[in-house]
Amino acid sequence: MITLDQVKLLPTAFFDRDPRQVARALLGKLLIRKTPRGILAGRVVETEAYLGEGDAAAHAVAGKTARNFVLFGPSGHAYVYFIYGNHFCLNVSCLPDGVPGCVLFRALEPVAGIEEMAKARGITIAKKSDLKKISTGPGRMSEALDITRDRDNGKNLVSAKSDLQLVDDGYRVRRVMVTPRIGITKSAGQPLRYFIAGNLFVSGRGGQISAT
Repeated sequence: MITLDQVKLLPTAFFDRDPRQVARALLGKLLIRKTPRGILAGRVVETEAYLGEGDAAAHAVAGKTARNFVLFGPSGHAYVYFIYGNHFCLNVSCLPDGVPGCVLFRALEPVAGIEEMAKARGITIAKKSDLKKISTGPGRMSEALDITRDRDNGKNLVSAKSDLQLVDDGYRVRRVMVTPRIGITKSAGQPLRYFIAGNLFVSGRGGQISAT
């Protein structure tokens, strides 16, 4: 079971850098939701970097708007958007205030509060393989942690007062795989998707670009 005295909040400085560095460094960290019933937690196993105004696939490409203003603000904040009319996607802002960039969370490995997360997803865990249904994919993981735009957009993910946080429990990733981003058409060929090699909760495989 994860408790708050076992983890350390990531500092704001962690996010004040290139989204590619942040996307890789976030692998293995925990995304937690504090609830009255306890902590819900998932380990970050898959991310994608979005590079700001010069990236055709990034929401910041059109400049600052009422929808994407979080991307142009301080780093370490949640940028949540609704997609395909049925699910939310969670990103975290990167780079210094005024410079847009972010990392999309694509998949989590359930760590704590698994029954509550499964309930939020409306699924039953009958066997180990069913765990993938909880938080494999950006829409599923957002639903499992009750992440919505109204509730979480703009939230400081590195504040001790926040109920949605990014923390470090000391877990070390041994090998990272890098591939092109998936599920997009613009700037699709760039190697900006990162995942923990061999992790069963990654949302999609794809061709290997490099491994470290």
